[in-house]
Amino acid sequence: MSTLTVTAKGQITLRKDVLTHLGLRPGQRIAVEKLPDGRLEMRAAKTTGTISDLFGALHRPGGPVLSIDEIGRIAAEGWAGKR
Repeated sequence: MSTLTVTAKGQITLRKDVLTHLGLRPGQRIAVEKLPDGRLEMRAAKTTGTISDLFGALHRPGGPVLSIDEIGRIAAEGWAGKR
């Protein structure tokens, strides 16, 4: 068992061997569950989907169909403060 130190901000740093044991890489998340008697259970948080799951996320049935050129023009107008 290893011990960790709590910082003044209430944070802890997990040692590299603990992160490796959890199968974690930088930028990944950890799921923490509070158990009875002040114990915690940590595991690598499950990722939810892939980038391709976002395709069509903004599609609204019956909504306008815009070309890439139209989307670009609207975006440019928005950035220019014209919309």
